[in-house]
Amino acid sequence: MSKRNKKSTSTTVGQPSRRDRFLPAELLGISAALGVFVGLIVLIATREFILAGVSLGIAFILALVLMALFALAFKPNAAEVHDLEEQNAENDPGDRPSPH
Repeated sequence: MSKRNKKSTSTTVGQPSRRDRFLPAELLGISAALGVFVGLIVLIATREFILAGVSLGIAFILALVLMALFALAFKPNAAEVHDLEEQNAENDPGDRPSPH
C-alpha cells in the first residue's frame, strides 16, 4: 500500500484532517506574532506602553482579518470540491419541504 493510500484511509468521512483542525490556531498564532512584533517596534521607538499596546491590538486584528480573507479567497482543488459535494449530499435529504 502506498503512502497516499495509507493517508487517505486514516481519515474517515466527516472528520477533518489535522491540518484542517489546526488552521484556526495557525492563523491566530501568526497574527499574534505579527502583533507582538509591531508592538515591540512601537515600544522601542516611542517608549510608551499604551501606544505599543494599542498598536499590538490593531496589528493583531488587522492581520487576523486579512489572513482569514485570503484563506477564503483560495479556490478549492478537485479533492475539496468532491468532499464538499459528498457532505452536501449527506446533509440534503430529498424529502425536506421547501420554505416557500
